Amino acid sequence: MIHRVKVQNGQHLVLNHYQAKEDRVKQDKPLGYKNYGSIGHLPESRMGPADKSVHSGQSVICQEKARDKHDIIIVQEKLDGSNVGIAKINGEIVALSRAGYLASSSPYEQHHMFAAWVDKNRLRFDFISEGSRLVGEWLAVAHGTMYKLRHEPFVAFDLMIKHQRTCYESFMRIVGGRFITPRLLHYGSPISVGWIMKRIDLDRSYHGATEPIEGAVWRVERKGLVDFLAKFVRHDKVDGEYLGDNIMMWNPVK
Repeated sequence: MIHRVKVQNGQHLVLNHYQAKEDRVKQDKPLGYKNYGSIGHLPESRMGPADKSVHSGQSVICQEKARDKHDIIIVQEKLDGSNVGIAKINGEIVALSRAGYLASSSPYEQHHMFAAWVDKNRLRFDFISEGSRLVGEWLAVAHGTMYKLRHEPFVAFDLMIKHQRTCYESFMRIVGGRFITPRLLHYGSPISVGWIMKRIDLDRSYHGATEPIEGAVWRVERKGLVDFLAKFVRHDKVDGEYLGDNIMMWNPVK
């Protein structure tokens, strides 16, 4: 009898121990998972050691031939900043880093600046439903591309619930009139990297890049759903070129 009581209490204590650990993780990482994952590279793209590419069939869909009339190919300017998000969790608006941690807990000043910006603008996020999040790029600090920003430092590019993205037209209908979104380069049929990159730097004024734009993102949608994303990055792009240990270069707002 006593042994059973001890076992029961022991199990209960173990459960409480792991529950407490889980609660701490959720407190630091409110979603319980990343704010945003990585996007696969197209074959022509510059890749780092840890980067992954999309498979050849996906590259064909992006650049050469759609599966059928239901494929829609959307290409946008790729922005060079810090990936961030704004989520509604338990009725509260929460600022997140890419990894899903609270922006206010980040060791980097730019994320504390983002958290303060979200707090100041929280009424603008009243359209975000419980459990969903707005994802975008925080361009306050120069990473590998300098900008003379023509708008506020946040650019929104995805509205998500868990790992499901909102399709482009719905996203623009909900978010487009509220926040700056990435420059649209193409909408419709497959389009090659060569065509996009020949034209992408003809006009850098939309976001204010003062040097060559790093690349573009292909978004493939089908029957009202986002199927997959792919990206191209210039081969001469240097990641974090302007990020130093003790010095930050701020992108000025025009």
